Amino acid sequence: MGSTAVQLASQIRLGLNIGNTMEAIGGETAWGNPLITEALIKAAKADGFNAIRLPVAWDQYANQQTAKIDQAWLDRVRLVVKYCVDNQMYVLLNIHWDGGWLERNVVPDKQAAVNEKQKAFWTQIATHLRDFDEHLMFASANEPSIDTANQIPVLNSYHQTFVNAVRATGGKNAHRILVIQGPQTDIDKTMQMWTGMPTDTVSNKLMAEVHFYPWQFTLMDKDEWYGNAFYYWGKDNHSATDTAHNPDKDEEAYVDRQFLLMKQKFVDKGIPVVLGEYAAMLRTNLTGDALALHRKSRVDYINYTTKSAVAHGLTPFYWDVGSLIDRRNHTVLDPDLLNALVKGATPQAAGPATP
Repeated sequence: MGSTAVQLASQIRLGLNIGNTMEAIGGETAWGNPLITEALIKAAKADGFNAIRLPVAWDQYANQQTAKIDQAWLDRVRLVVKYCVDNQMYVLLNIHWDGGWLERNVVPDKQAAVNEKQKAFWTQIATHLRDFDEHLMFASANEPSIDTANQIPVLNSYHQTFVNAVRATGGKNAHRILVIQGPQTDIDKTMQMWTGMPTDTVSNKLMAEVHFYPWQFTLMDKDEWYGNAFYYWGKDNHSATDTAHNPDKDEEAYVDRQFLLMKQKFVDKGIPVVLGEYAAMLRTNLTGDALALHRKSRVDYINYTTKSAVAHGLTPFYWDVGSLIDRRNHTVLDPDLLNALVKGATPQAAGPATP
């Protein structure tokens, strides 16, 4: 458990989210993915990842009166963590959306109840996983919903409760790396509203986390009154025929500016930053040359975002729900995208950090 947060972050080359699985409402397989196996972890390692982000739901497995988590679920999560650690993979375990009991209740009138549940859950999770070495990290939340700065003290209390609960379980948890989410894990909101890390009983054991989804290219699935979806991305990938779906913002310079903000706010001050999620949806409504250009844009976006993250000192974890690595036979479903990720995360491939 001897590594500082900076030292441990330097060991994580490229992370993979096993999304839509252990956080699925209704059970691990409820959203169409199979149970996580050790073979999947081995495949991810062979494909170039050396870390796993494990989004997990807990509330649906807990008694709503006592907050006691079902023993079978705690054991199942421990087994999946063991798959990772046994294969020398770092693993970042969180409380994900989980029905929104924390995420949508960052408000004063819910503060006491949420803190009570946050303490109860993390005490049980941390106790059950206490014996794993520093390959295992804990993350307080996922994307806590914040609209205004007056919600920040409430969010800070949730994070402080998390830190206190984990540390109080003792053993290796007294020195485990813990990860704290910015408001909405949004870079701009984090830059504007973040007021500081929780108080800790040990030094240099905390990381910050943000996510990155420039909306019109990565997630917007249809044109809206306020603007069109961007099907293409990057200076070499604008369409000559479908100009209505070319981007007019959020390209290379924007990526660099966003990550530079996190470098200046955290990395330069000795606080590592986890880029806990990033991805871009594949538009299935396109055909022919438009689809080919869109696919190239998506690969270039993922490669550039990964490179820029690494260049600015951010630790990248790609968000996947089973479309990159087949969860059943463990084949690579999108070799170009995987290549973009691995090359982007390779230090010598990273462009120079913006001064």
